[in-house]
Amino acid sequence: MSLRYPHPELGTLPEDIRARILEVQEKAGFIPNVFLAFARRPAEWRAFFAYHDALMLKEEGSLTKGEREMIVTTTSAANQCLYCVVAHGAILRIYEKNAFVADQVAVNHRKADITPRQRAMLDFAMKVCQRAHEVDDTDFAALHAHGFDDEDIWDIAAITAFFGLSNRMASFAGMQPNPEFYLMGRLPKAKKTG
Repeated sequence: MSLRYPHPELGTLPEDIRARILEVQEKAGFIPNVFLAFARRPAEWRAFFAYHDALMLKEEGSLTKGEREMIVTTTSAANQCLYCVVAHGAILRIYEKNAFVADQVAVNHRKADITPRQRAMLDFAMKVCQRAHEVDDTDFAALHAHGFDDEDIWDIAAITAFFGLSNRMASFAGMQPNPEFYLMGRLPKAKKTG
């Protein structure tokens, strides 16, 4: 599949967007394609990444960064989004220090080597992803039994819903994962020589 919307040139972008993209490039060693794909519409880029950061980088709540990435990887697989499964699967492998977890949760989280708490979290995320209209009080009770509070439950649902948007935008636009994502967290990081 080819990219349906060409990425803008970095030098043509507003300064705040260019600065954030260069910061990501410095940290990751490459520019993830999603940053350039959304940059063609600066107002939408700012809104998208503001909500992304509010959900994925927040310090409050009991969800770990790895658990947030489990939600993204699992629900993105259900939505058949290649970009998000590969990119967030890479981040998940790094956060969990586990080369297998992303593949396991993307294929079938019920058979993945995760905790019962994480399985309950992903069961709920999949229900929000595929049948949000069926969510009821029993879903909350099941999550409360695993130590999630109502704010954690909101986070699980919000991450699922936000990435539903992201999945659909990436898929319709033909966004492809950067090659670097495929090996991240699978092989030991190369040591820098000085």
